[in-house]
Amino acid sequence: MGHRDEDRETRTDTADGYGGGRAGGRGPGDGGADAAADRDAAADRDAAADRDAVLAPLDDRLDDLVALYEDLHRHPELSFQETRTAAEVARRLSSWGYDVTTEIAGTGVTGVLRNGSGPVVLLRADMDALPVTEGTGLPYASTVPGVMHACGHDVHVSCLLGAADLLAAGRARWSGTLVVLFQPAEESGGGARAMLAAGLYTEGIVPTPDVVLAQHVAPFGAGLIAYCPGACMAAADSLEITFHGSGGHGSRPETTVDPIVMAASFVQRVQSVVAREVAPGERAVVTVGSFQAGDTANVIPDRAVVKLSVRTFDETVRSRVLDAVDRIARAEAEASGAQRPPETVVLDAFPVTFNDARTLRQVNSAFTGLFGEQRLFAYDPASGSEDAGLLATAAGAPLYYWWLGGWDPEAFHTAFAAGRLAQDIPSNHSPRFAPVARPTLTMGVQALTTAALSRLEAR
Repeated sequence: MGHRDEDRETRTDTADGYGGGRAGGRGPGDGGADAAADRDAAADRDAAADRDAVLAPLDDRLDDLVALYEDLHRHPELSFQETRTAAEVARRLSSWGYDVTTEIAGTGVTGVLRNGSGPVVLLRADMDALPVTEGTGLPYASTVPGVMHACGHDVHVSCLLGAADLLAAGRARWSGTLVVLFQPAEESGGGARAMLAAGLYTEGIVPTPDVVLAQHVAPFGAGLIAYCPGACMAAADSLEITFHGSGGHGSRPETTVDPIVMAASFVQRVQSVVAREVAPGERAVVTVGSFQAGDTANVIPDRAVVKLSVRTFDETVRSRVLDAVDRIARAEAEASGAQRPPETVVLDAFPVTFNDARTLRQVNSAFTGLFGEQRLFAYDPASGSEDAGLLATAAGAPLYYWWLGGWDPEAFHTAFAAGRLAQDIPSNHSPRFAPVARPTLTMGVQALTTAALSRLEAR
């Protein structure tokens, strides 16, 4: 357990460069290496014994966790409205002996468990749902019209509560400080930033962590964990651009400056940014998702509003693409003879989510010890976005953020074999997104607990 592998020279990476494995190559008479290897083996056995002892009560608690998950799924709450979820989180954490703080940035909750000297480990889950009408047909489907846990944050909350329970009950096996953080408003991009602004670290609501760990349920087979070193999720910038024209009667367009034509030209031209201003080896996505102008057929309006999303994996590329979007918007307005330049509002902004290589290796070594190498696989950077990295950046701490398989394994493998993953396996944010409770919750709790133990000190 805690840091037993951190500085060990007898560890080496597997072929992909990020898994854990034993190094070979001891020569004859290398007594020092033999002794070190024996000590390492003993430490591994101790760590496994501690881990297994902490995880042992999970089977008895699983029915309660499944019931909690189904209850959270029935009662989804939008960003910064997670009052019911937060109350249940606080109630459970208090009963397990955590020092609980509520109403951080409105609905955020933290629990702190101080358990002797050692590192400060922060585990994070997000709580908010999406404005989506559920179409899963589940017996525990959302009871809130137009709101659904379509991104699996109900899974995240349930898994973190399960881990918090086990780690509190098993505190005789570890030393350090555990912080569990339940964040509002990940979907809107403001939750982590709001908790930090409320004094999360600066006002001592929680101690500054030495590491931040988090996971996200994903539409691949339950029982698997996916990881990505380095930049694992994109930066995302959502913009609202208002183009100003001069309205008038549809029969006399010559008396107007038509903002619809202006904005339509922008939409067409902005598609060239990725194709002509981003190098093939760089990654970027520019998507226009909303175009609103006018109310009737025979009136040219005086403005048009375009909303778009920009996703990038590198800060230089991010700046270049955002500058290009602004340049094109201004140029189209000027070309149309607009009397006012367009106005741009940043609706939300997520940074690149960046996994620390050393932390990834350490935690993956612990995952391999519990689950086996066949349960872990590497994946390419995802164009989705997250704000968990802000919690690590503000603390100057490393982050490891992994993906937890949540789909029925048989259904996933059937779709994979048929080449129909995109058609048959709904993605996050789909009205049909429905992770299976078992074994998703089991592995999610085990993963968070094991990851925390790998960074806490042993007793």
